[in-house]
Amino acid sequence: MTQNAKQETVLVTAATGKTGTRVTRRLDEKGVRVRAGSRKGAGANGVAFDWEAPETWAPALAGATAAYVAYYPDLAAPGAVEAMRTFGREAAAAGVGRLVALSGRGEPQAVAAESALGESGVGLTVVRASFFAQNFSEGPMAEGVANGEILFPAGDTAEPFIDADDLADVLVTVLTEDRHAGRVHELTGPRLLTFAEVAAEISRVSGRQVRYVPVSCADYSGAVQEMGYPEADAVWLAELFTTLMDGHNASTTDGVQEVLGREARDFSDFARDIWGG
Repeated sequence: MTQNAKQETVLVTAATGKTGTRVTRRLDEKGVRVRAGSRKGAGANGVAFDWEAPETWAPALAGATAAYVAYYPDLAAPGAVEAMRTFGREAAAAGVGRLVALSGRGEPQAVAAESALGESGVGLTVVRASFFAQNFSEGPMAEGVANGEILFPAGDTAEPFIDADDLADVLVTVLTEDRHAGRVHELTGPRLLTFAEVAAEISRVSGRQVRYVPVSCADYSGAVQEMGYPEADAVWLAELFTTLMDGHNASTTDGVQEVLGREARDFSDFARDIWGG
């Protein structure tokens, strides 16, 4: 049975991120009590929470009935397995009844972190998402789009880009319903596009030229370092993206349809809303 949303208190970790802001807003609109976890803990519903400061986890979890687990920078990152194991123990000790973890699709290292979180015994739902459409409009890659060049180590591999708003709708649904406990949902958009096709679509709707520039893993790592990332983080990120774009994720799923009862949003609709003017 689904719990009464107004009786729930949901901790949203990384509440200022792409998915966290969307999940927080939707939960608030549903009348769910939200704890928006971030490093500064700002806002009326804000609470201090930092993945790099484990001492903030237990206070943020105290009294929560559910938690959205958006580990930064990624569940495949070094240290994620132990962090998830510890966070799961803290959640169980706090009496949390439901955990929903955002994971990456096709990431073996992330699966190990999912398993570590599941050791807690708390009801766990894993949502594995493909590459976000919003990565082209929010964050570092958006600057490249604005400058007319998308640099990425994808070659001609196609990806089923997921709209972050679809993802947030799914996350809120599984956070507020009991029937998803123990399940893994894989979410993608409805069709495959290469990065060159993405650039062409953005060019078409925006009326300005945007091109895709394929780069090697090493060159991408260097570009990320120029953005200010430490070398170790840049190397890891470049290697992760290169692995994800080797073709093993070049397929779609019906995960959005399964959870929400509607089709996933197409990239063209997203692009039109963002750049269509």
